[in-house]
Amino acid sequence: MDFAYRGCLVHYEAPEIARSVLQTGFAIPTRESDIYALGASLMISATGKRHVQYPDDADRRDQRRAIADGPRQRVEIPGLLGSLLTAMMARLPRDRPTADDVSRELARVL
Repeated sequence: MDFAYRGCLVHYEAPEIARSVLQTGFAIPTRESDIYALGASLMISATGKRHVQYPDDADRRDQRRAIADGPRQRVEIPGLLGSLLTAMMARLPRDRPTADDVSRELARVL
């Protein structure tokens, strides 16, 4: 069943998803936005930190603004995993690796 996608846990949303939800109230997820979400999830798991800065009590609109256009929090993860996560969370969808690329790189890292 199709339904209007209204976003997810904000700190996992790709910038284009956050921007669309802010502008229209919904978004159309893509493979590229899924790659971003996986990268954000792995970063939080590895570091305990979000990749963007906003107060813990910020409302969802402010959180989405931070994701869409705000500065990134500098989070250093050494080695291949850090490089992979940085690529997965590229601002532009076309700059993110494919799922196959991510799978290959994770197999190398692990």
